[in-house]
Amino acid sequence: MITPTVTIAEHEAAGWRFDNTYARLLETLFSPAEPAEVRGPQVAILNHALAHELGLDFRALSAEGAAAVFAGQDLPPGSQPIAQAYAGHQYGGFTVLGDGRAILLGEHRTPSGQRVDIQFKGSGRTRFSRGGDGRAALGPMLREYVISEAMAGLGVPTTRSLAVVTTGEAVHRTGTRKGAVLTRVAASHIRVGTFEYAARRDPEALRALTDYTIARHYPELADAPQKYLSFLRVVSDRQAALVARWQLMGFVHGVMNTDNVAISGETIDYGPCAFMNAYDPATVFSSIDSGGRYAYGNQPNIVHWNLARFAETLLALIDSDPERSVAAATEVLNEFPGRFGAYWLAGMRKKLGLTTERDGDLELIQSLLEWMLKARADFTNTFRDLSAGGPPAGETYRDADFRAWYARWQERLGPTKAPAYELMRSANPVTIPRNHRVEEALSAAEERGDLAPLHRLLEAVVSPYLERADLVEYREPPADERGYRTYCGT
Repeated sequence: MITPTVTIAEHEAAGWRFDNTYARLLETLFSPAEPAEVRGPQVAILNHALAHELGLDFRALSAEGAAAVFAGQDLPPGSQPIAQAYAGHQYGGFTVLGDGRAILLGEHRTPSGQRVDIQFKGSGRTRFSRGGDGRAALGPMLREYVISEAMAGLGVPTTRSLAVVTTGEAVHRTGTRKGAVLTRVAASHIRVGTFEYAARRDPEALRALTDYTIARHYPELADAPQKYLSFLRVVSDRQAALVARWQLMGFVHGVMNTDNVAISGETIDYGPCAFMNAYDPATVFSSIDSGGRYAYGNQPNIVHWNLARFAETLLALIDSDPERSVAAATEVLNEFPGRFGAYWLAGMRKKLGLTTERDGDLELIQSLLEWMLKARADFTNTFRDLSAGGPPAGETYRDADFRAWYARWQERLGPTKAPAYELMRSANPVTIPRNHRVEEALSAAEERGDLAPLHRLLEAVVSPYLERADLVEYREPPADERGYRTYCGT
């Protein structure tokens, strides 16, 4: 039995306002769950800025109380913990999954009326754990915290990280590591895999899930004449826009299984993810993606494939006639390459300061990327260097092919260039969470209990478009990153 350490008054002062609409759906879609008791929880990091956005104030909690709350030892009033059921195509193969180490507390309602999921990750076993221990290690949880907050700073739709606490207990992976729990905030945790699960289990649950998701995320479609087809189209559009943003920032998700495609259009699950340094469409960081299925350059194709799996779940709802339903869904799916291409091209125009549209723009962009691949030029730094307002310095830029491209680009910008450079500086970040800096911060936290490198890294990446002389070292890529791998942390 867990002894409460936070009073009702303290919980109320913190600002929690829970509802549990998902838990009122059919129980096919979830299972009741309780966080495991842990020995000695301690706060590693609290996201006070995000808390403020959500109308929460953790200053009402003592350090001991905050640790108890975010380790699942003293749940906020009104929360109703459940583990969500879902399935997924993992590396192309279908698997029944579910929250094996995550527990949804419910939906917090912000003062503005926004509804967000509050979820623990690493809080112990659930009905869906399938033999796993349901726990998480400190390093992977801090990685998700850093990368998700960096993505938010970059302006990419993303789940967020509210807290990481250590549990005072060990978890056993390739070795013994410090246990931890991450608190994740999301528009919801409804995924393509949630629909795959419902479609194969219970037609009634599928319709209830679909109507619920439309009401929660796309209420403008509630009375649409073909609302389920419109739902497919808007989800496809959100995913096209999201993955275009990933490509524009050099982000490699690493594990684009259908259970990691959020219907809300947010980036979810920061396991074997990383940002590309030298531009190369074949870039892969995941230790288990030996075939490059989820390589940087393949991400648009994969999300298109994932959306086809989503469309399959909706066919019976789109039209009672199978032929008409397949034809309608196929038409929506066929729109995806054009939608993605339009988002990507518009974003690339901003990265190069092109304030108007011309027919030769795509070729100009592709020529730059071809040179970057040949020169192994850094993706982030190249675009930021071009934003400075003059010819970029450095040995790499003395290449004849680059100089020829640069002359063409300058001609395309025209005589008045100041607005173009201003636009570029708003689209091209100074800093990203460089992989070697992330590893340094995680090692310091795990091995020495030193969180100072993590806080300094966060300082650099949460305001990524700001030039700061005192953080200039975070611009630099590693001398050699060949062989760098990331892991899912499960």
